[in-house]
Amino acid sequence: MKNGKFGFGIIGCGVIGPWHARAISAVEKSYTAAVCDIIPERANSLGDEYAKEAKRYENYLDLIKDPAVDIVSICTPSGLHSEMVIAAANAGKHILCEKPIDIQLDKIDRMLEATMKNRVKIAGVFQRRTYQDSQKIKNALDQGLLGKMVLGDAYLKYYRSQAYYQSANWRGTWELDGGGALMNQGIHGIDLLLWFMGDVEMVYAKAGALVRNIAVEDTAIALLQYKNGAYGVIQGATSVNPGEATRLELNGKYGTIIFEESKITRWAVTQEEDGLANDQEIQPEKIDHSAISDPKDIGLFGHIRHIEDLIQAIETDGEPMVTGESARKSVELILAIYESARQGREVYLSR
Repeated sequence: MKNGKFGFGIIGCGVIGPWHARAISAVEKSYTAAVCDIIPERANSLGDEYAKEAKRYENYLDLIKDPAVDIVSICTPSGLHSEMVIAAANAGKHILCEKPIDIQLDKIDRMLEATMKNRVKIAGVFQRRTYQDSQKIKNALDQGLLGKMVLGDAYLKYYRSQAYYQSANWRGTWELDGGGALMNQGIHGIDLLLWFMGDVEMVYAKAGALVRNIAVEDTAIALLQYKNGAYGVIQGATSVNPGEATRLELNGKYGTIIFEESKITRWAVTQEEDGLANDQEIQPEKIDHSAISDPKDIGLFGHIRHIEDLIQAIETDGEPMVTGESARKSVELILAIYESARQGREVYLSR
């Protein structure tokens, strides 16, 4: 620490790295101590704009060894996360890891084992959990406001051009992206759906590249059966033009809640055993940027909140908002969807 502030080391200075740098600078108890990218110009550009005093590295192992770095931000392609997280944990560094936490369950399990063994914190990045309305919904469901849950659906329809996939050689690949519309873009909505509804027991899915020339899916649909008995649907795509707002629909015996992007758009409940749910007036919330058609069009609030939350977890020896185990769940479900689509059958999740 320096002057009571936690030093962050950012690995990966491409699209999302600058958002971490901006958020770190906005939090009173943090500063960017070091930045790293295999393309030196990217590290220099990020450092020059957001953290002029930060050290610059090309090899992430050198950044991890830096004694000024207390927390490592992992902002690299998804398939590289595990090796970097494990190295950081073995060096005694805490970790903030972008989504997905990794793209293979065995790698995630080794990551979690390393963080536990070295007694360091790992937090995943799922900004939608930080929204005021998201937390309001979570509290309502935990309190049983909607009664027995019947349906939990997610509609995750984005637009990404062919040029987007060609902008980096890792995009749209199984090896480093881990998948397409679901693993990269839709995972935010899938994480939120699982946070609201609980674990999934079974999935049956279809997925493929219907529009883009990529190895992974640009369009997917999945039927879900949750462990609580409810059913659900996931529609995920990057083939929808021009893209639509992320939408979650939650239906229970006593009512319905609909969430779009960062706000509640419907809240209808009843307390009567056999009564009709009545719509309640909704206080409008500021809509956060959504990245529906542009991956750079995201707000900063979520990253700020994640950084504050991780620092608090370190200081109190508590758990971050998105634990490594919690971040694992969305990857497990997405991999089950891919397996079902490949085999043309129902797939049951192990946990």
